[in-house]
Amino acid sequence: MAIANGLCINIDSMDELGRISEISKKFNKSVDIGIRLALDLDPLAEKTGVSMHGPGTLKEQSDSTKWGMTREQTVEIVNNAQKLKNIHLKETHFHLSRMTNEVEPFAVMAREMITWSHYINENSGWTPPCIDIGGGWTYGRWYGTGPNSQIDDENAPKYSDYGKRISEVITEEAEKYNLPLPKLRIEPGRLISGPCGVAVGAVGAVKEGEKKKWVNLDLSTNHLSWAAILDWYYHAVPVENAEREATETVDIVGPLCNSDEIGKHRKMPPLIRGEHVAFLDAGGYVESQAARYNAQCLPATVLVFNELSEITTEREQLRDVSGRFRVPPRLLAQSFS
Repeated sequence: MAIANGLCINIDSMDELGRISEISKKFNKSVDIGIRLALDLDPLAEKTGVSMHGPGTLKEQSDSTKWGMTREQTVEIVNNAQKLKNIHLKETHFHLSRMTNEVEPFAVMAREMITWSHYINENSGWTPPCIDIGGGWTYGRWYGTGPNSQIDDENAPKYSDYGKRISEVITEEAEKYNLPLPKLRIEPGRLISGPCGVAVGAVGAVKEGEKKKWVNLDLSTNHLSWAAILDWYYHAVPVENAEREATETVDIVGPLCNSDEIGKHRKMPPLIRGEHVAFLDAGGYVESQAARYNAQCLPATVLVFNELSEITTEREQLRDVSGRFRVPPRLLAQSFS
């Protein structure tokens, strides 16, 4: 599909080049490719941050992921690609991800990408005309968003902070090795999509114990999965009469049997059954990761434009979930014997 539509494909393993070349010949098309790198990131060996890829420093987390290829593998890919008339080398790529909201680790990544460009040039004659430095860019909110261990608030870096520092190190490193300045690509996915979405749940039971008060919703961590996986903070607000004073501290939970705390120790106004709670900045990795935990039906997605609202994903019905299940005839027969 990517080849048929003329997309640039980032290669992430040695055997992909041959496969891409073979398919492109069937379509009689040339293909633009990039190469995903496994950067060393030695300056980040002692730097800690958010555990996006398990425990460890930023370097240890990056080293533990499946992504990217070594310098030697990258050169081999380049040398082989240059022999194929239907393949056009376009870029190198690396994605640090949201392991930190500090600017300097991204500068370390960008600098090393130019260092690799020099190594690639020395060993293949090809200099990447473009480097893609991926995503992981943070954005701040006065109320906070992001992992609880490193909340993005009004003190979070601005886009200009990233841009200024990264441009500096790329220029410095390119001049050092007498390389042309590459084009620069970024992937601000969550930064764009995150603020565009809210997740809305209906209040069910409101339960008060000796030390805690729980507000149960029909929304949970099977919808906001990062709340459980990454201890992600989604700011919660009441939908009805949102200007009410927040006089209670509650835990906002869902109907699942475990790991369904969406928001702990949240200040909220008194809520009653039938009201709704909205979680802000839920546009990224929410609908795409939603799951049918405990056979829950997935909710609808609604696109709002001024006074207009349009359903873009229909709400699931129980038949959509249970209709996929099949009982083998032999077991069905035994149930009537």
